[in-house]
Amino acid sequence: MEAPGVLVRQVRKRRSTAEKRLIVEQALEPGASVARVARAHGLNANVVFNWRRLYSEGKLTVETAHAMKLLPVSIEEREVVESRPEEAVTPSCGSIHIELPGDVRISVEGNADPAAIRAVLEALRA
Repeated sequence: MEAPGVLVRQVRKRRSTAEKRLIVEQALEPGASVARVARAHGLNANVVFNWRRLYSEGKLTVETAHAMKLLPVSIEEREVVESRPEEAVTPSCGSIHIELPGDVRISVEGNADPAAIRAVLEALRA
């Protein structure tokens, strides 16, 4: 029951392009009444007439974002060439400088052994 002065607004259902095309095609069938088709789908006949015009102009097409597109595919046989895994290249130069409280400074220059650096850092944590 509605209170006086309260406006009730119906929410319109948004129809997909496929639904619109289906409704228009039903309205275009021989002997079909646009008003009857519109009422069957809960629409105003003017809406169906508008969709029918868009349909006849070719503007009521499936959204390209949802349409499937087939692309040509060709399969070519190729000779498999085995390749050797590349060796890991370690940088020839570089440096790490770490400054800790209490005038503790650690500097590592060039190629340093990761295990040795890890051992030094673990010793500092202890």
